Amino acid sequence: MAKIILASNNAAKIKEMRQILADMDIELISMAEAGVNEEIEENGTTFEENALIKARTVMKKTGILAIADDSGLEVDYLNKEPGIYSSRYLGHETSYDVKNKAIIDRLAGVEGSARSARFVCVIAAVFPDGRELVTRGTMEGKIAKEPEGVNGFGYDPIMYLPDLGKTSAQLLPEEKNSLSHRGKALDKMRQELLKYL
Repeated sequence: MAKIILASNNAAKIKEMRQILADMDIELISMAEAGVNEEIEENGTTFEENALIKARTVMKKTGILAIADDSGLEVDYLNKEPGIYSSRYLGHETSYDVKNKAIIDRLAGVEGSARSARFVCVIAAVFPDGRELVTRGTMEGKIAKEPEGVNGFGYDPIMYLPDLGKTSAQLLPEEKNSLSHRGKALDKMRQELLKYL
């Protein structure tokens, strides 16, 4: 079984990615499980740059194929904020309940299509032979007026999906994984990983 290191220690993200890639004959391990304990500075200006920074760092440290995800929420009315700063928005230690409320408050009085937003996920893979691959997926929706749902994590409770009439946090995990930005980006990456493996 091939080993792939996921350049993350975010337990919810690791669980989601393991579910999405469950049908592949791979062992997906976290940075901590691989013995990489350093804090990687994400100083890129795009999701692509940040994902590559993480994957390159972990591959260099371990010599094992590394994949990294950089993802976030883009709210069109807020000039695509919080964007690449989604996890750091209002500070690393700030709870998502506070972050979600702040975004809803900033959109007070904004109606209809002006509330458009999307989740973006970029997956980067850095191979021991030096090859690098990047895939991107998005999930389009609108910012909800109130948080709804208990599934998922992060901004899921405020990402309303008009076609489904519910938020991302109201989706069952298997439903979310087939529609989500992360699911789409990983699905594109899966084809490349299968060729490599």
